[in-house]
Amino acid sequence: MKIQLDATATEWQAKARQFAERELIPHEVEAEMNGGRLPAEVGKRHREMAVELGFSAMDVPRQYGGLELRTVDQVAVWEQLGRVTNALCWCFSEPQRWMFEACREAQLEAYVLPLMQGTRKECYAITERESGSDVVIETTAEVAGDRYRINGEKWYVTSANLADFMFVQARLASGPHAGSEALFLVDRASPGIEVLRTPLFSHTFDHHHPQLQFTDVEVPAENRIGAEGEGMAYTHSWFRRERLMIAARDCGAATRLIEEATEFAQQRRVSGERLIDKQLVQAMLADSVTELWAARLITFEAAHAHDRGENVKSLHARCSIAKLYASEAASRIADRAVQIFGGRGYMRENCAERFTREIRVDRIWEGASELQRLVIARALDKRGLEEL
Repeated sequence: MKIQLDATATEWQAKARQFAERELIPHEVEAEMNGGRLPAEVGKRHREMAVELGFSAMDVPRQYGGLELRTVDQVAVWEQLGRVTNALCWCFSEPQRWMFEACREAQLEAYVLPLMQGTRKECYAITERESGSDVVIETTAEVAGDRYRINGEKWYVTSANLADFMFVQARLASGPHAGSEALFLVDRASPGIEVLRTPLFSHTFDHHHPQLQFTDVEVPAENRIGAEGEGMAYTHSWFRRERLMIAARDCGAATRLIEEATEFAQQRRVSGERLIDKQLVQAMLADSVTELWAARLITFEAAHAHDRGENVKSLHARCSIAKLYASEAASRIADRAVQIFGGRGYMRENCAERFTREIRVDRIWEGASELQRLVIARALDKRGLEEL
């Protein structure tokens, strides 16, 4: 199933596939059986290799030492990394282009560029208790001299157990922009940050999703990103990119699931016949291939639309379409793969079992499927089918 890619994208695709197959996938079962953790020296090697391969510099402008890859190149990379379970492909941080548009030079030097070099680790404290498909920000930031004082509670702060700083979104409590949102760089070790609980989730990741309490956390004014009231604009840029890359990873997961289920069905014999010769199994595989083909076409076309510089509102809709279709298709494909494997597919050592648990959340985070449908429908209403 070939998507027509040029030499540059194909080279990045091959580089990521090799890294996934040779370095990450061999450690999946070990991670699964150890709470998502790998030996420190293995994790260190993976991080250093990812940085050396350039994955942490993909979206960084060249003037800052990055590679400034096209969106289609990055989608090609994340599709291949999506073949890996247990979040082992999260072994590196990835500075995003919006950070270089939003952050001041001092912020870039202290926080963002070290991500590219692999010497710092970030997390995002955006979601709150009442957040759902709509963004609810009750955490407050109040001016206190040359600082802000942050108070509130954040949920699902992914990778907070591994990070040394975070992007925190808060509602301004005073001043001319009171009630609007602002985004801050907050050091993880700042006094007043408390882990309330670390819930267990379906997947087995070393990246936890704790609930954090902020109590009078003081943040220097120079750690505010952009102007007061601009926080939501940066969050939208982050959401758009994350939705597209989730779609890419789901395409990678679906590809591996089909490959492994097909190989098993070719070898497995039932009543003297190969399992793949059974028409009901053929139907499951055929539906899976068709959905994967559609998901990949949607996702790579959305990437090309970014590189063509199309209208940002159209790009929002395209990313929603990609995430909606790819995440739901991948879930159906994972379920079929488990069924084809039978009892073997229900074992944690089988990638189909792990993917079934892991990709379920892709229909929820960074905007649930229901929200993506609203985004798409509203875009249709405002701009028509041709402008989507």
